[in-house]
Amino acid sequence: MSSRSMPLRDWSRPAVSVDPARADLDAIFRAALTRVDPYRMIVDHLRLDGSRLVASFEGACHEEDLDGYDRVLVLGAGKAAARMARAVEQVLCDRIVGGLVVVKYGHAERLDRIEIVEAGHPTPDANGVAASRRIAALAEAADARTLVLILISGGGSALLCSPATGSGIPVTLADKQAVTAALLASGADIGAINCVRKHLSALKGGRLLRLLAPARSLALILSDVVGDRLDVIASGLTSPDPTTFAEALETLVSYKLRDKVPAPVLRFLEQGADGHLAETVKPHDPILPLTTNCLIGTNLAALRAACTQAEALGYRPVPLTSTLTGEAREVAKALYAIARDVRDHGLLAARPAFLVAGGETTVTVTGSGKGGRNQELALAFLVEMARDPLRGQGLHLLSAATDGGDGPTDAAGAFASTASLDRARAAGLSLDAALCDNDSYAFFNAIDGLLRTGPTLTNVCDLQMVLIR
Repeated sequence: MSSRSMPLRDWSRPAVSVDPARADLDAIFRAALTRVDPYRMIVDHLRLDGSRLVASFEGACHEEDLDGYDRVLVLGAGKAAARMARAVEQVLCDRIVGGLVVVKYGHAERLDRIEIVEAGHPTPDANGVAASRRIAALAEAADARTLVLILISGGGSALLCSPATGSGIPVTLADKQAVTAALLASGADIGAINCVRKHLSALKGGRLLRLLAPARSLALILSDVVGDRLDVIASGLTSPDPTTFAEALETLVSYKLRDKVPAPVLRFLEQGADGHLAETVKPHDPILPLTTNCLIGTNLAALRAACTQAEALGYRPVPLTSTLTGEAREVAKALYAIARDVRDHGLLAARPAFLVAGGETTVTVTGSGKGGRNQELALAFLVEMARDPLRGQGLHLLSAATDGGDGPTDAAGAFASTASLDRARAAGLSLDAALCDNDSYAFFNAIDGLLRTGPTLTNVCDLQMVLIR
């Protein structure tokens, strides 16, 4: 099947729901997804004008004269990279000589000129290692007459798992899997996680640019990082890295992981910190002018679209922040307190109101259950509802990941409302026990509280949305 014959995913039509508040939250979330669909963003903002390739994103414009190149190559990685590649194929058609893009299992699309490979996420696997080596080889083969389009989105760090070499200390795939698992369970934020990943990688922290030189490159980047830091998104494949080996070691100490990571990883980082290994690419490196980074989509764009849709449905939108971070259950307490003030005192807005925050929380896993940061936040929100003298009357929450995958589950997130409390009580479920065991998935699955979208093929962090009716 041709990539151009494949239908667009339409997030504008909400799923059917008998609960009006839940239907509204579903519609608002889908409107946000539509706004950050990378296919639409690229097709709308990347174009050919004769021989000139024009990229105009987020108020910035960049042009390349394709007559100055012998070939155009496409490389990429991330959960949204296949959809980005499909858009690039539509814009450039037969000017593309080939390419390779790595995506999470289940996130592939069938293309004409660019090969799609699926690999493991969030834990890297052998497919990711093999694909990383192939991308490295393609990058090294690029010359000054090659224009390389690099498509980057969240998830690229785990998918491009290429263990660093050259130290005499072999860091294996199993070592990197163990480090990733330890970091994910520790409550570390994405910046801290990627600081370690960059210093164990042959491609991250700008090292891909070293392989590409002297080729010129244009990177199209979809941000899944709070604050949209290019050095953190997918561990900064095409960006300078301000962090160091010493900081990577300090990250392990800060999260009490020094004794939990494989010995080769620790020795490798120690060698780097002692100055025996080449650092990642730093600002002012002479290779940096060879690339242009274009940020094509952000959490803020999704948040604004959510507000627009909420207003169309009759709510007064209150955007809180697009840079929300912190432990999921603590964030839930703060969000609930704000929602109560709106409901009880009319602070920020009169009812009906819509609160929205974007960003990415974390979970420090201490239990043996299954869930994700959004489901845990929704569960903690329900705990606050149960403590409310009004039992959450009038409040309705949806916390969801824009990529459709919340943690190691098949759900994007979860809904929370007074009806959720009633169903939990009828089923004999304990909110406190589920939260203590980090078992939000089983809890919401039992009360039909999960949002399942499947892979959305975009990725701009999470949205926490509250209706006050």
